[in-house]
Amino acid sequence: VQFVSRPRFGNLAIIPSACRNSSAANQSLYDSSFAVIGPKLWNAMPYHLNSISDKDHFKSHLTQFLLSFPDTPPIRGYTPQNSNSLLCWRIDREVSSLWGRYTM
Repeated sequence: VQFVSRPRFGNLAIIPSACRNSSAANQSLYDSSFAVIGPKLWNAMPYHLNSISDKDHFKSHLTQFLLSFPDTPPIRGYTPQNSNSLLCWRIDREVSSLWGRYTM
């Protein structure tokens, strides 16, 4: 995984590009691979988290941030509001305020 530092957005992971001529099945495998999902999750973190350089400090603040999200595991017969992924919560209007309001 490669990173680029942006003053406004902090450290961003570069998402590798896929071959445009690949089949739909290969594209689906690529989109769900760690090489793509990992950087997307890193980039979904707020600036104040991905700019922390101390490992223990980062882990403690990341834990606080993750615990602030509702946990909606799949339950048979119930349709959750999203897939319980941080990428889905990032888009959700009600919860996305956590990215702006969170303080350390």
